[in-house]
Amino acid sequence: MFKFLKDKIGKAIKSISKKTEEVKEKEEIKKVKEKEIKPEEKKSLIKKIKERVTTTKISEDKFDELFWELEVILLENNVATEVIDLFKGDLKEKLVDKALKRGQVQEIIKKSLKESIENLFRFEEFDLIKNINKKPYVICFVGVNGSGKTTTIAKVANLLLEKKLKCVLAAADTFRAASIEQLEKHGKKLGVKVIKQGYGSDPAAVAFDAIEHAKAKGLDVVLIDTAGRMHSNKNLLAEMRKIIDVSKPDLKIFVGESITGNDCVEQAKSFNDAINFDGIILSKADVDEKGGAAISVSYVTGKPVLFWGVGQGYKDLEKFDKDKILETLNL
Repeated sequence: MFKFLKDKIGKAIKSISKKTEEVKEKEEIKKVKEKEIKPEEKKSLIKKIKERVTTTKISEDKFDELFWELEVILLENNVATEVIDLFKGDLKEKLVDKALKRGQVQEIIKKSLKESIENLFRFEEFDLIKNINKKPYVICFVGVNGSGKTTTIAKVANLLLEKKLKCVLAAADTFRAASIEQLEKHGKKLGVKVIKQGYGSDPAAVAFDAIEHAKAKGLDVVLIDTAGRMHSNKNLLAEMRKIIDVSKPDLKIFVGESITGNDCVEQAKSFNDAINFDGIILSKADVDEKGGAAISVSYVTGKPVLFWGVGQGYKDLEKFDKDKILETLNL
């Protein structure tokens, strides 16, 4: 996870640091030459300059030139422009027009990136199990086609079962062929009932039936599977809002495929605009080597990443941990 981003950021930080030191050294040597010192004294003074604390400052123009290399790397690794601008602004405050010690730039960049990433995830810690404080607690899952939504729902159901919570699945995806059968397959493996109607039926009605079933049976949680829809399809988004209006979920979760990078970020923004979801689950994080979506999606939506999928098994659902990102990026 994040292998490419880790390697490239590390190289960029070293490159920026080296170029900054070269700029400062050239400026100091120029100052020495301008003083027209004697040749026998020049070598000694230049040596002292390298060893002492320099007061040379990086201008804003020079900073923009130096940051460009890191900016390109972040863009190539699917980090959203809003997040890059945040990183740049934070780093600029620490480097531009500041008196810096020789060799200090690399550590400043690493520390600034770490602080910036930590600030991206400054949300109150979310504990799904502790948050279930009523019966039935209704969770609605949304996302685009192929995002791994149905499999993610099965993973969440498994997590609930491990915590001794009883749940029911609502097959409210009445549009995609074989979607009901896919959910039923998971339900059978997990021993969880699936409430369904026929294809083409009203998905909001399916959600309503599942909630009523949970009330009648005293179940703890209702998990609603909805049809995948493109974030640009206004009619399907309107249908999704109807499901939300009818089921009145306690938790609305957007499921995004992390390996789609900036597409995942744009999809999340559109879904959040449409239904104001509460949290995010990133699927296929185990094969996401770039990592841009994981870093960006929370910031651009203002919503926390709750879990990420790290495999195909029912247990392959990990609680999101920003410290793991920092550790993987070597920050």
